[in-house]
Amino acid sequence: MEVRIQAIHFEIADRLTDFINKKADRLARRFPDINVFDVNLKVVKPETAMNKEVVVRISLPGDDVVATKVADSFEEALDTAIEATERQLEKYKDKK
Repeated sequence: MEVRIQAIHFEIADRLTDFINKKADRLARRFPDINVFDVNLKVVKPETAMNKEVVVRISLPGDDVVATKVADSFEEALDTAIEATERQLEKYKDKK
């Protein structure tokens, strides 16, 4: 599985990169069909709350799963986006 992380308009901390890689590894163990785990991180409005946007795109053979979430922290947004993708992956697994 390939993990791609893109930070838009800010420098990403190593701690956040490690957090994303840990979540990606956990997800790959549950769903071995994942080819690419792509994460885009963006600060939407720097002066407001709920300004961290995370887009998670997971590539599977013949299909893509996408979730976009906004929260106060990237970790929180990533957690909720992964929960949403897990529900979609379960449906993909059942369909397969």
